[in-house]
Parts: sequence; structure tokens; C-alpha cells
Amino acid sequence: MAIKTIEQFRAEATSEIEAQKPMHGQSTDKGRYELSDADYEIRIEDLAQWNFDKQNNGYKSARLESYGSIGDQLDLLYHDMTAGKGDKTGEWYKAVKKVKDDNPKPS
Repeated sequence: MAIKTIEQFRAEATSEIEAQKPMHGQSTDKGRYELSDADYEIRIEDLAQWNFDKQNNGYKSARLESYGSIGDQLDLLYHDMTAGKGDKTGEWYKAVKKVKDDNPKPS
């Protein structure tokens, strides 16, 4: 997957937000209102930044969700050490390698 720049994400966010117009907000003093140009710009920037961050850092949360608990990992390590497999043949190493392979860092 090609790495995108923040400018590319802004262009995509602009297209996405433009396709959703008119968008509305709600407030206690104004009630329901159509967003202003400034509100649209904020939404575009927020969406672009969110997607940019997801591209650059999303693998971290995906890995955290996939690793399993520390207790389970320590149990795998214990069994690997007991079996004399404290190397790349152990189940803990294989499990961690799979998570890293399935969720690579962007390059």
C-alpha cells in the first residue's frame, strides 16, 4: 500500500465532505443549523488528520488487539522455555511474528 501525504488525505476528505453537503449541526441556542464554511473546513481537517494518523499509527492498535494478554504471552513463554524452545521455534515467537506480519509498520 502506498503511503499518502496529508495533502492527499485532505483532498480525499474534501471530496467526501462535499458529497455529504448540506450537513447540519445542533445546538441549544441555534437549534438545527447548516454548517458554516469554517465548520466544513474543520470537519475536512479532522477527517484528513484522523486518516493520516490511522495510516501511520493504526498498526500499533491492531497489534495491541492481536497480541493477547500479557498473562497468556508469559504462559506461552513458560511452556517454550520448559520445552527448550526459547528461540524462533517456540510458540510465543511464532505468535508474535504472526501479529507483526499481519500488521506491518508502514514503510
